[in-house]
Formats: sequence, C-alpha cells, structure tokens
Amino acid sequence: MIPIKDNIPTDRFPFVTVALIIANVIVYLLAIRHGGSFFSGPDTPEVLKFGAIPKAVTHPGVHCAEVARQTLAGPESLGVVCNTALLDANGIAAQNPLPTWQTVFTSMFMHGSFLHIAGNMVFLWIFGNNVEDSMGPVRFAIFYLLGGIAALALQVAVAPNSTAPTIGASGAIAAVLGGYILLYPRARILTLVIIIFFVTVIELPATVMIGLWFVIQALYGAVNLTDPTGASGGVAYFAHIGGFAFGLAAIKLFATRRKEIPPRFPVY
Repeated sequence: MIPIKDNIPTDRFPFVTVALIIANVIVYLLAIRHGGSFFSGPDTPEVLKFGAIPKAVTHPGVHCAEVARQTLAGPESLGVVCNTALLDANGIAAQNPLPTWQTVFTSMFMHGSFLHIAGNMVFLWIFGNNVEDSMGPVRFAIFYLLGGIAALALQVAVAPNSTAPTIGASGAIAAVLGGYILLYPRARILTLVIIIFFVTVIELPATVMIGLWFVIQALYGAVNLTDPTGASGGVAYFAHIGGFAFGLAAIKLFATRRKEIPPRFPVY
C-alpha cells in the first residue's frame, strides 16, 4: 500500500517537512557519489560510516569494518566485524570513524537504495505536513528527531550486539504516523494498492491504512526476534515500532491544534 494523498488541507507551508525531504535527498546523492549507484544506493563503507551500529552504540569506541577473505573464486565477504583488537591486529582500518552520538543523527538521513528513500519521502510528505501544521515548525523538528532517537533506542535494545547498521528516516517517520493517527483517525487516505498483478487506487480511513502498516511491522518484528542480528531482510522493524510508539505517546505534548476533517475526498 502506497499513500498518494490525504483529505486534510494545511494552513501553513510545511517548511520543516520540505527541508527534511531536501536534506535526505542531498545526503543520498552525496553518499552514492562517494561510492555506490543511484538505484542500488551507497556502498557498505558509506553505510558503515554514517549508519548507527547497535554494537557500537552499546560499546562506545568499538571499531567496525566490513571484512573479506581471499578465496580461489575471489574475495568472499565475512560481513561486518566490530572488534577493535581484531581489526587492529590485522591492519584493517575502522569504517565507522564518527563518534557514536553523531551516527544517531546521521543514520536518520542515510538510505540504502532509491526505493528506500523514495518510499520514505512519500510517507513523510503526505503525513508530515499535517503533523507539522498541528504543532509548528520548531516543535515538529524536535518531535521528528526525538522520534528517530526513540526508534533507534528500541532497535538497539532488542539487538544490542547487532553489527547491522541501522539507516533511514523510517523510524522518525513512524513517529509522524503515530502522531497522525491520533490527531486524524477519521482522515481519508487515497492509497495505491498493489497485489501481484492487481493494481488499484482506493480511499481508506487513516486508521485502516496506518493500522495495517503497523500490524505488518509488529508481525515482522515478532518473527525478527528469532534473528540474532535483529534485522530481518535488512529492515529494522523494531525501529518502526519504537518510533510509532513514541508518536502515540508524545503527540499530545507537541500538537497545539487540530483541523476539522472533511467528510470525504471531493467528488467531481
């Protein structure tokens, strides 16, 4: 399900939402410029440099790097190793040189592929402008960043020794979704639905569209508990759950107004 638009107009231009989208796009372009491609995203060294690695978060100062060994068939990746002594002994330079506290923020603006950033920015635009309208630009910026921090915190708590970098704006955007569903539960979302070869556009209540999204995250998160890395298929589902929970809990502290909801999309 891909949201196309909602039926709630905004009174003020969403400066912070637009600025966040621009910042994410710029960071993505800069990251792939230093290594990677437009559609497949940045190379692993770039992701390790700016991503938040749970083991580095729980073990401040630990060095991480992607390690490979030479075989008859060529280099074989052994994955990411976070062991300062082992890396130093083998003369392998750390690929996560930034202080851990900085990666908490830089990871929110890194994305793994074109589809990753495109999907996140669609959600941010459609739901972020209304949430920003409800609290103003300064409050929204703080709400967004705190949502991203809360998202990472739950992901790290679930898998504190994971060496899989956590990247993407989806945790902070999940906080926006949590706030939106409480502010506008009766909003209508025009949604693109793709089921194998079946494609259609339908109008869904926000509670249904966002509710289904959260159920999917929770189900995958439950399955994810059996994965020792804490990330199944490269998706940090517990970051989504943590961000969403923060949005639900904090929206009333940040939002100062709520618009009346039009009954349906206008019919022409």
